[in-house]
Amino acid sequence: MISRIDLRGDALVEGPALRDLLPRADFDVQAALEKVRPICEDVHHRGDAALIDAAERFDGVRLDQVRVPAAALTRALEELDPAVRAALEESIRRARTVHRAQRRSSHTTQVVPGGTVTEKWVPVERVGLYAPGGRSVYPSSVIMNVVPAQEAGVESIALASPAQADFGGLPHPTILAACALLGVDEVYAAGGATAVAMFAYGTESCAPANMVTGPGNIWVAAAKRYFTGKIGIDAEAGPTEIAVLADDTADPVHVASDLISQAEHDPLAAAVLVTDSVALADAVEKELEPQIAATRHVDDRIVPALEGRQSAIVLVDGIDEGLRVVDAYGAEHLEIQTADAAAVADRVRNAGAIFIGPWAPVSLGDYAAGSNHVLPTGGCACHSSGLSVQSFLRGIHIVDYTREALADVAHHVVTLAEAEDLPAHGAAIKARFDWKVPQGK
Repeated sequence: MISRIDLRGDALVEGPALRDLLPRADFDVQAALEKVRPICEDVHHRGDAALIDAAERFDGVRLDQVRVPAAALTRALEELDPAVRAALEESIRRARTVHRAQRRSSHTTQVVPGGTVTEKWVPVERVGLYAPGGRSVYPSSVIMNVVPAQEAGVESIALASPAQADFGGLPHPTILAACALLGVDEVYAAGGATAVAMFAYGTESCAPANMVTGPGNIWVAAAKRYFTGKIGIDAEAGPTEIAVLADDTADPVHVASDLISQAEHDPLAAAVLVTDSVALADAVEKELEPQIAATRHVDDRIVPALEGRQSAIVLVDGIDEGLRVVDAYGAEHLEIQTADAAAVADRVRNAGAIFIGPWAPVSLGDYAAGSNHVLPTGGCACHSSGLSVQSFLRGIHIVDYTREALADVAHHVVTLAEAEDLPAHGAAIKARFDWKVPQGK
């Protein structure tokens, strides 16, 4: 069901060549970009009418309006299963605990007597958040987007999720209930590229946003790329990924269940086991079959995901070699199930989030660890981070120098300006000292 890649011995190569040997889903955002361009521009020119037409075309429902009425949010929360409400409230509480600790405060550095630079942190004014629909419902993604934005101090928060024909054109009621729990009352029935375009351009119903965040399918990723430069984005999220670095101390039942848990997201989801134990690899393969038979979403998601080119068991000579592989892979979610897992995890350089040992599975992080599950995919963990309070903040430097402090460094500024053939830069300094450049000490 799941393929093997043997990187033992000389097969473990260096650098980019190693990345080329590792499994990865086909996810051509550039090709999708040309398809979303006319969709985005239709929203630009026709506003809400384009969103309504798109919902009919893609979601199979004709909307009366794009914005969700306040009464629908209230009703969704009132009708929410009490057990689901309690779980969402606990997830929110834990996420707030973690993200509140990420807040940054302004800091002033005295560079020289009379010369300071202060870095202050200012939240973006308005964000558009996206919660996916389609194969599954993701109220957890509402929490993971809204909580860091709120803790950053963003004043205007709007959220979009696809219209659902089964619910009269409204987003899924659990999505609406999560919004109500979080105090988000500006919600839109808009999905995919049209939702991103709505936030980027604005429409009659929705004011434009400064930034768009949230996971989604390839069309959401392509729309984010299309608007990069016009709005801020978190990342071009691709199919979800799990990598498990394990040795012979790992429980194959745990490993198999964790691989399956990510495979049930999408037929393009990636499930990768990196191990130096052939016995564990064999045991995990044997364990997959009965666990898959006992769950749902088998033929349309799990089996295609595990059989796809993006999933594999990778054999290595040891944990040191396994670390080289997982760093080259840069997984969205990386589990460490080895002896002394915390020490091994400390050596990892590239991962969206790391889960240590048998009692911290990815599923915990998806819902109730307090960490954020909006994470870099497709190897982007080598240069990008997951969503956090910092994602919604901008650092602004405030420069404050006295006459004396400027005079002390003026000759260096003029020298560098002339070295760059920018004499007006130097002249702006000279003008403050009657065109005479004081010499430094």
